[in-house]
Amino acid sequence: MAYFLAKTDPEHYSIDTFEQDKTTVWDGVRNAAALQAIRAMRPDDEVLIYHSQGEAAIVGLARVQSAPRPDPNDAKSWIVDITFARRLAQPITLREIKESHLFDDWALVRQSRLSTMSVPEKVVAWLHEKHGL
Repeated sequence: MAYFLAKTDPEHYSIDTFEQDKTTVWDGVRNAAALQAIRAMRPDDEVLIYHSQGEAAIVGLARVQSAPRPDPNDAKSWIVDITFARRLAQPITLREIKESHLFDDWALVRQSRLSTMSVPEKVVAWLHEKHGL
């Protein structure tokens, strides 16, 4: 199982809305590196849901439900279905991640505008150990 991070602007699509919807199509991605992450997703992979505005933080967990496929509405994009799994008891802020200096090479820290990315194993281990992910 692999882990990915997907950013959303909570004013556009929040964890609250996702929890109500239960399942959503992750779409609207056009950046080549972010599309590479979507194309690497497989059913049952985990997705960290990240609010990118306000207090930037990982706020929830989702599960990939479908294989990635070309977006029928955008020939330059790919989509994947994800299902809400749970909220995190405590959001994990970008500030905490940056201040740890353990993950300075992670795309979340290096490429702050990248909307979808893989999560390195050392980040997953830290999240399990420190935050009970």
